[in-house]
Amino acid sequence: MHPAVLNAIAALVAQGKTPTVATTKAKLAEPVAMPLIIAGLTAYKNNPDLLSTLEQQTEQAAQPSEDKDQTQLDRIEAKLDKLLALLESR
Repeated sequence: MHPAVLNAIAALVAQGKTPTVATTKAKLAEPVAMPLIIAGLTAYKNNPDLLSTLEQQTEQAAQPSEDKDQTQLDRIEAKLDKLLALLESR
């Protein structure tokens, strides 16, 4: 599901409104193709619990990215330390 559509549907549900194509389109923060809006609404209507599952997955997907960046930073720092040690030993 497109993230903007997910956010729009979540906002409507939080307000106690039933998401429709028109209300979802009105809530979008960015332009999204109509087929993506319809697909998102269809997925939500077939499984309303899907919304909370997708939100959890989105949150979890953001966290490993931060961990990956930190791991890469740690490797770069270790390489710099080795290079500095080599330069100082000369």
